[in-house]
Amino acid sequence: MEGIYARDSSVLDRAVQIGVVAERVISVSFPAEPPADAEPEHPILDRIFEYLDGAEDHFDDVPVGLTVPTEQRTVLEAVRNVPYGETVDVARVARLAGLDDEDEAALDTVREALRANPAPLIIPDHRVSGPGATPAAVAERLRDLEA
Repeated sequence: MEGIYARDSSVLDRAVQIGVVAERVISVSFPAEPPADAEPEHPILDRIFEYLDGAEDHFDDVPVGLTVPTEQRTVLEAVRNVPYGETVDVARVARLAGLDDEDEAALDTVREALRANPAPLIIPDHRVSGPGATPAAVAERLRDLEA
């Protein structure tokens, strides 16, 4: 099941779109409406909508195809370990990724990785205070859902 899948979400007041290649999620985005060529049915999209309806899901078992530099990959993999319902700061993510949380270059690496996150929600950058790929209004709504 490769392709682009999307549905409107009344919870987010926008669509949720995923890109899947070789059974891996390669992108998650939140367009104003689903693209005309997107399919509405996919098991991962079903899980996302169950999550949006209140089911607790960590998505840590969802395969993600990351094509980012190694340091960013390490950061994004660490973000996947931030527990459901928690919000952490950039320094905590640096520690989780094995980086020095007092080194400004390491903190910049974390910030860059969060902004470059190709699969927000699956890689829950909304659980990190600070910059992320999830639009601010969506991140706030997702944090509210997990509270």
